[in-house]
Amino acid sequence: MSAPTAGGPTSGAPADGPGEATRALQERFQAALMPNYGVPPVAIARGEGARVWDADGREYLDLIGGIAVSALGHGHPALVTAVADQAASLAHTSNLFLHEREVELAERLIALLGDPSARVFLANSGTEANEAALKLARKAAGPDRPVLVAAENGFHGRTLGALAVTGKESIRAPFGPYGTEVRFVPHGDAGALRAAVDGGVAAVIVEPAQGEAGVVPAPDGHLAEVRAICDEAGAAFILDEIQSGIGRTGHWFAHQAEGVRPDILTLAKGLGGGLPIGACVGFGRFATAFAKGDHGSTFGGNPVAAAAALAVLDTVDKEGLLDNAARTGAALADGIRATGHPLVAGVRGSGLWLAVTLTADRAADVQARAAAHGFLVNAVAPDAVRLAPPLTLTTGQAAAFTGALPAILDEVTP
Repeated sequence: MSAPTAGGPTSGAPADGPGEATRALQERFQAALMPNYGVPPVAIARGEGARVWDADGREYLDLIGGIAVSALGHGHPALVTAVADQAASLAHTSNLFLHEREVELAERLIALLGDPSARVFLANSGTEANEAALKLARKAAGPDRPVLVAAENGFHGRTLGALAVTGKESIRAPFGPYGTEVRFVPHGDAGALRAAVDGGVAAVIVEPAQGEAGVVPAPDGHLAEVRAICDEAGAAFILDEIQSGIGRTGHWFAHQAEGVRPDILTLAKGLGGGLPIGACVGFGRFATAFAKGDHGSTFGGNPVAAAAALAVLDTVDKEGLLDNAARTGAALADGIRATGHPLVAGVRGSGLWLAVTLTADRAADVQARAAAHGFLVNAVAPDAVRLAPPLTLTTGQAAAFTGALPAILDEVTP
């Protein structure tokens, strides 16, 4: 793989509307797939580093990274080699047998977390990791503590258990009622959380920052307050680091910067670098609360996905990508603020997990015009544009985006 260029995508006039090949693929997509995604505006054909090309050959700087998934970017040799070698050797075993890659991955995660008491369950996605976490907490709590507490506007997945604790009413309400009592409290409100957590609560589930709400951090010290509240009530503290984990914030795990350890940690997205994998990690008594037969997954811990995850962990370490995420993320945030554009209200988040907040609800327009200029971003909320690029993003590539941003914003300013 050639080294990424310092700048952004190919220069030239903005591309308005999809090209012929993209339109043809969109028509096929519409005719063959369910309509739950609408019709995506860009058809990506290949990638290299932090750059991708669409079906018509247009180049983009990928600043969303598959929603915080493509930690090493696209086509990284370490990931390609690990996946190819493992697929050629052993692609699948099921959970009836063990294999070395899953053991090695669990060992590596435990070492990175710095707690030998931890034990790992490997799944295929973030929502599955959270399903495992909820079951684990309920099993450990027993039948007299059936209640769960979650944050308003939080997001934990689309399956029914994970959706039950997702505090985004627009996606939650159509699929209720749920078989679990869930109490929702405002994000980051320790007083409301304390009032909600009593002797009937099995677990509290929160995110370090709410990714799908627009990368909204909790107040400083909030995770420590959650830890204390859970300890006082005897409830489990589940921390959803699906988006924030594996270097995204400049730390292996966001909670490490807070000096707080949850009882149950969930991971996915960046862990596999593009291969589907999730992990539920239990600490202390939650490490062994599951008994044989309590939970399982046919594909969880798949050898190819586990090999990919090991390649991600190795590469993040060897290439200094934690430092790069912190350094390049800071440069990206500073560059956005320095535009001084009237449509920019600010920047929130940390590392390479940021949201550009807007003074008007124009995020969808910003996403569209950014793509026309060759930059892929995500309108995660009406007034917030999410950036979660590969951890390999260079400061030059970040500068290419911030340099183009004023023109993009000018095109959508009311």
